[in-house]
Amino acid sequence: IAYSHTYQRSSFLLFFCTFALFLLFLSVWPRLGTANTHLKLFNEQLYELIYDGRLPILMVTDLEMIKAIMVKECYSTFTNRRETNAGLAGPFADGITVVKDERWKRIRSSLSPYFTSGRLKEIFPIAVTHADRFIKNMQKRDHEQPVKVKEVVAPYSLDVVTSSSFSVDIDSINNADDPFVTNVKKFFKFSLFSPLILILTLFPSVANLLGKMGISLFSRSSVDFFYNVLRKIKDEHNKESNGRVDFLKLMIQNQIPDEKFEDTSDQPVKGLTDHEILSQSFVFILGGYETTSTTLTYLLYNLATNPDCLEKLVVEIDTNFPSDTPITYDALMKMDYLEMAINESMRLLPTAPRLERVCKKTVELNGVTIPKDTLVGIPTYVLCHDPQLWESPDEFRPERFSPESKSEMNQYGFMPFGLGPRNCIGMRFAQMIMKLLVLKLLQNFSMETCKETQIPLELNAIFQPKVPITLKFIPRSCKAKE
Repeated sequence: IAYSHTYQRSSFLLFFCTFALFLLFLSVWPRLGTANTHLKLFNEQLYELIYDGRLPILMVTDLEMIKAIMVKECYSTFTNRRETNAGLAGPFADGITVVKDERWKRIRSSLSPYFTSGRLKEIFPIAVTHADRFIKNMQKRDHEQPVKVKEVVAPYSLDVVTSSSFSVDIDSINNADDPFVTNVKKFFKFSLFSPLILILTLFPSVANLLGKMGISLFSRSSVDFFYNVLRKIKDEHNKESNGRVDFLKLMIQNQIPDEKFEDTSDQPVKGLTDHEILSQSFVFILGGYETTSTTLTYLLYNLATNPDCLEKLVVEIDTNFPSDTPITYDALMKMDYLEMAINESMRLLPTAPRLERVCKKTVELNGVTIPKDTLVGIPTYVLCHDPQLWESPDEFRPERFSPESKSEMNQYGFMPFGLGPRNCIGMRFAQMIMKLLVLKLLQNFSMETCKETQIPLELNAIFQPKVPITLKFIPRSCKAKE
């Protein structure tokens, strides 16, 4: 009954605002920031004011200013990301990606031990198991049929995350209809032009009202599903005294009482509350599923559409890992061309086209005064396509990231995982599982474009492919016979 009442109120509000939204959207549309407008704006300027609907954002491409924002002044001035309403944010309200200041420092320091190289080496055999399962699943397919790449790589990412984090094997690679899988997909189904998104874009001040009304940006049923599942898994972990130390167990070992710490300066050095543990688990699941699988999909597309680069990578793989050679963590991390190809793909098609920080106090950077509470944006997509930073920026050239060339590169022009104290905490984990999958895949399959492959790739307003990336995977044994 309570849910129905909330739904009726929200439906009335959305209906009431529709006509006003349409009129206001027409007036604001010319000021909205898109990839093309960003590229045009920054041809000659190092900073520019754009609008997300009615929200002004100071977009910065000056590399010295970026260095100050992301690194030098991170703790003192640019610690936090965009202000987010707790009600609308749902499970992300106390997630590491959203929390602020001292609370963020506490959560970050609590999670960092999970992502050390020693911990990743412990997880590596688990990732190998799921990579082998992925290959077996691919071998069962009809190889004459094209494959929608993200649909096959996303379950691999999800399985590695859930197994290494919670010691749970959902095997979404072979069970596409598992509730865990369907709810993850449901969670990400939202439109940039949905009435709720438009209301928040054009009337940002109503966010608090909507949050109090129980309206969320995310599917309530999916959120409830994940929290119930994670609660059960956590309860089982509390009962078990043995077993390997996974992500969840590490957090449980550092659990602190459920007190109202929020964003005050009175924070313990380390530790997570019960709800924070569940939220970090949720964030990690979604990040592992969406971000990693999207990056993998772009990488495979870029390799398939650049067969000369693909051939160089296959040669490196065959040279370093002949048939039946076991794959070790250390050997995988030394694959130079694989590393170069991943970096170049993330440059050409960055998963996060923009980074954001809020200015906590009025400050002057490089002669530019930035007022307190200004939202500062760093358009990574623009930086990665700047001809002053990259020769022929729209071409896929992994050699840009060779050890020789990389030493001459300005790191503030390439930030696929962010930079500084608030960079992506799961960066090395993501790199590990991506490298492993690509290596296994190219050991067993030749990869080609097909008539369903869109060339060149076209992206929509939120930097997603307009049509699913589709390729053909042919077993190398069959290719050799041909």
